[in-house]
Amino acid sequence: GKQIAVIDTERGSASKYSDRFNFDVLELPKKDIETYCAAIRAAADARYDVLIIDSLSHAWQELLEENDRVAKAKYKGNTWSAWSEGTPKQRKLIDTILDYPGHVIATMRSKTEWTTEKNESGRNAPKRVGLAPEQGKNIEYEFDLLLEIGVEHFANVIKDRTGKFQDATIEKPGENFGKELADWLGQGITNLAPARDKIKVKAKSLFADNRISRQEAIDVVADAANADEAKLQEI
Repeated sequence: GKQIAVIDTERGSASKYSDRFNFDVLELPKKDIETYCAAIRAAADARYDVLIIDSLSHAWQELLEENDRVAKAKYKGNTWSAWSEGTPKQRKLIDTILDYPGHVIATMRSKTEWTTEKNESGRNAPKRVGLAPEQGKNIEYEFDLLLEIGVEHFANVIKDRTGKFQDATIEKPGENFGKELADWLGQGITNLAPARDKIKVKAKSLFADNRISRQEAIDVVADAANADEAKLQEI
């Protein structure tokens, strides 16, 4: 995990795990979207490799309350019209998360209800089932992986872009599961175009400063054009 930052909206609950894990924590002073976004950007500026947001549901709850206030103040109680101001804020939160230059893990509370099912002895017993996450509609589409974790600590994989875990049930997903995800993220064909463009710009800059000759700049760019990833790092 390298350097880990935690945005804590659960009144300091993250710090209860500091005896087992090494991370830095920010207890969010306010739950509005602007404060969430500022915290996410601060973690990005500090170059944390992993960002954990616990929980993302408070941003949605605060936005719902704000939308009601705006509706009463500006739209004669019409909450639908008030979303003309609320929706861009929700989009800003999602964009800030997606722009994060590292891994993001976000927890969300789940709406729940109780049903009855027959247990092993054949008797009816209550069972709690999770429903949609307490966040904006279609928030699930923004993440590569979506897990629904029940009180028994089994995680049902609802959405999976890796193609490895769809519809699987994982007991207490932990470090090994994280390694599998990290391995998947490291697979695939690397896009070398940005690295080659960077070398081209650098070569032009060195030539402009008279630090290398024109021919040397041409040679560097030519070498980069045909180089693989390892060779590009050398150049």
